[in-house]
Amino acid sequence: MESFAPRRLAEDWDNVGLIAGDRLAKVERVMTCLTVTPESVDEAIAKQVDLIVSHHPLPFRPIKRLTTDNTPSELLWKLARAGVSVYSPHTSFDSAAEGINQTLAKKLGIDAPAPLQPLIDDPDELGSGRVGKFSDPVSLGELTKRACGELEIEGLHVVGDSQKMITKVAVACGSGGSFLDAAKRKGCDALVTGEATFHNALDAKANSVALILVGHYASERFAVEDLAGHIKVEFDELEVWASEDECDPLQWFS
Repeated sequence: MESFAPRRLAEDWDNVGLIAGDRLAKVERVMTCLTVTPESVDEAIAKQVDLIVSHHPLPFRPIKRLTTDNTPSELLWKLARAGVSVYSPHTSFDSAAEGINQTLAKKLGIDAPAPLQPLIDDPDELGSGRVGKFSDPVSLGELTKRACGELEIEGLHVVGDSQKMITKVAVACGSGGSFLDAAKRKGCDALVTGEATFHNALDAKANSVALILVGHYASERFAVEDLAGHIKVEFDELEVWASEDECDPLQWFS
């Protein structure tokens, strides 16, 4: 995991790596998931998983007690009792050479995506987010349809005129509204991300940068399915799968 998603790529505020577990414990069954939730924990225990590789870390912030008084500590307690370890690559996975942002950019058809915010003196010239151009400009409306199709979602939120032509575009998975300033500096016509604040949307509109919000879950879930395949290729003796029970907590109603 640390070869695929090096820890040096993680943001300073993040909690990545082996979060719970014994480094010497034997691993035979691995489940990837986007988030450690009651559903994914129950699935892991029922299917006798040894290791969960979760994109989002649990805990994300320090906790003082491991009790059943709140959801994060209760889930960790249940996993510990069942002998299930937890590893989280989080922002390392976001920024990896074949990580979430790189894959998302390729799904959208962006040519030669490069880091939106490069790390200084990184040996592999990596960094957070991605930016690139379309070989043939597309309208904002066409890009939103492409995003829906590639990510298999029913709808999304958009800031901008559907007829606006998009040539240069930035990508930031998850909660990527904070990447808007970087997208503006790079002269992007659009930013594709999972979610952003209302004020990010106002800022994007004021600066004529189209904003496509596909949802946090949709912007990252595909990657944990791909990750299960990567792990299986490296360790073919393991049984590896992506959680079948987790789902997007947000649903569309018409």
